[in-house]
Amino acid sequence: MLEADAVRSLAALAQASRLRLFRALVVAGPEGLTPGALAEQLAVAGNTLSFHLKELAHAGLVTQERQGRNLIYRASFATMNGLLAYLTENCCEGAGCSTTDAAAACRC
Repeated sequence: MLEADAVRSLAALAQASRLRLFRALVVAGPEGLTPGALAEQLAVAGNTLSFHLKELAHAGLVTQERQGRNLIYRASFATMNGLLAYLTENCCEGAGCSTTDAAAACRC
């Protein structure tokens, strides 16, 4: 991941509603969620949700797919894992870190 991509991703996540939205999509996994389900789950108005989804999509953190009449939004696990790898690239001065399995990259 390039520094500019990391900055764009971190900037997109540096807002409480977008962070909650992204985390909800991570929990949903590969199935993703519709905007209606997200709005209901997070108690966010549709126009606000649309704005935040656009920002996350611009940063490459979410993807959108049309299924019939519905849009399905999914977390981009590849981008998330790339950001985590970028942030921890020089962890522990290049030595192996003692991390737990929970801190390992998501394999979704």
